[in-house]
Order: sequence, then structure tokens, then C-alpha cells
Amino acid sequence: MYSIPERFRKVENLHIVFWLIKDMCWAMLWKPLGIAMIFPTLTVAILITWQTRKLKSELFHNLAVLFWIIANCYWMTVEFMERDEVLRYYAAIPFSIGILFIVSYYAYVLPREKRQQKMVHVDVEVPETTMEVAQAQ
Repeated sequence: MYSIPERFRKVENLHIVFWLIKDMCWAMLWKPLGIAMIFPTLTVAILITWQTRKLKSELFHNLAVLFWIIANCYWMTVEFMERDEVLRYYAAIPFSIGILFIVSYYAYVLPREKRQQKMVHVDVEVPETTMEVAQAQ
């Protein structure tokens, strides 16, 4: 079982703070601070994704979160800039990419990992005398 190292947990907690501030600014229509919060929110999301890149489960889920935040930031920016309402529908592109990461993980990566775990492992006990002879050579 994977446990999150303390230094990673602190970064994840910081990420939640940035994300909440960004979304609160969006809800309250605090445009300058909301736009400013895009950079730290995305930066920390990228950092978390990079830190967990060697664990496939974490990587795929964090990539999905990263694309969710990209979509979220784009949508917020479109609303703040009061552009054509149709532009917000383009947020569906990064949302869809995030969903593709999740679907690919659960449809392909996880089943493959489970099949590999089901492989039979055989433990063989070797008498000490055999080990001594092998080490002597």
C-alpha cells in the first residue's frame, strides 16, 4: 500500500488552499485575485503530478485533476472577461482529457496491474547446507 510522504502531503494541502481561494474569487467575482490564483494553483497541480509520476494510480488521477483545474481556470477566465458565452463550452476539452485519463486507468492500466499481481509466486526453501556449498564456490 502506498502512503503519501509528509512533504507531498504538505504540498497537496497547500494546493487545496490555492484552489479554494481561486474558486472563492470566482464565486465572489474578485477578478484580479482570481486570475492571479491561476498561476499558483496550476503550478502546484503540476508539481504534485510530477512528484507522483512513478505511481501509475496517482499519476493518472493527478493528471485528471490537472486537466480539471485547467478547464476550471479557462472557464473562470472566460466568465471574468465577459466574452462570448459560447467560449465557455471549450472548457469541455480539458475536462474530457481528464476523463480520458481516468477511463484509461480503470479500463487498461489497473486491469493489467491486477493480472500481473495474479502471477504465481513460488517460494522455495533451500537447506542451509546447499546454500553453504553454493556460497563456497
